[in-house]
Amino acid sequence: MTIPDDDNARSGGDEGDERMTSVEILLPEGLAREARLAGLFDSDQIAQILRKHLRLETFRLEHESRSGPPSEPPMTSEEIQAEIDAYRASRRRPSGS
Repeated sequence: MTIPDDDNARSGGDEGDERMTSVEILLPEGLAREARLAGLFDSDQIAQILRKHLRLETFRLEHESRSGPPSEPPMTSEEIQAEIDAYRASRRRPSGS
């Protein structure tokens, strides 16, 4: 992928008077054909795809930084089943026991 310096940027676009940058990418021929047929080579479509990805990535990074690594490993299916069995057994006991 080639992204020229800002010297080659032009102004305009859907975000007010935002400077624009020309980007050249190399894609497999089949993928390029499908994207072209789907209308995804339109500048507005590409900008929308990039903005969405950047929002999702920002959200993911913020979520990871808040939650941090898990304090203990996730339960195995056997451990989950043991918890379910213990709960069910406790519900079956008479209330006086």
